Amino acid sequence: MLVSDDGWLDSARRCPSPNFNLRPKGQESISLVVVHNISLPPKQFGGAYIEQLFTNCLNPTEHPYFAEIANLQVSAHLLIRRSGELVQFVSFLARAWHAGQSEYHGQTNCNDFSIGIELEGSDNIPYEDVQYQQLSQIVDVLQNTYSAIENHITGHSDIAPMRKTDPGDAFDWQKFRYHLAIRKNS
Repeated sequence: MLVSDDGWLDSARRCPSPNFNLRPKGQESISLVVVHNISLPPKQFGGAYIEQLFTNCLNPTEHPYFAEIANLQVSAHLLIRRSGELVQFVSFLARAWHAGQSEYHGQTNCNDFSIGIELEGSDNIPYEDVQYQQLSQIVDVLQNTYSAIENHITGHSDIAPMRKTDPGDAFDWQKFRYHLAIRKNS
């Protein structure tokens, strides 16, 4: 697994989103990974709805919940499906619109300096082992590519605690860190 010079993961399927912009001048250093979750409709997995949301193509009439979110302009850099499939929406070098109003270690607007990774899942439904494996491999690659990340990996709930709850109680940080440690030691 490699990151190209233009910020795309070679093992991910590309599904370009229009919902991004350039990182601000002076903030080109990528120093944080934010772990999210998403399922559309909520707590349902599979299908193309996540890709449709991140590419502004979600039909608001296909599900009652979609009427609330269809006009949002959001994205993440990468999605890890429950099967382990990787889908990349935005180059890691660009500013994806995943974190919203946020703060990490006193620095606001985390979109400026972070990479957002969505896990197909829900706050209270256990994630698949293959998702932990993929996430740990990706974070290892990102840490080797963007050295400022070091150990700066957090959940969306930690950078926007009054607004967000993901990746939720079902995300096993200890399991993720175990998989990451195995990668580092192999």
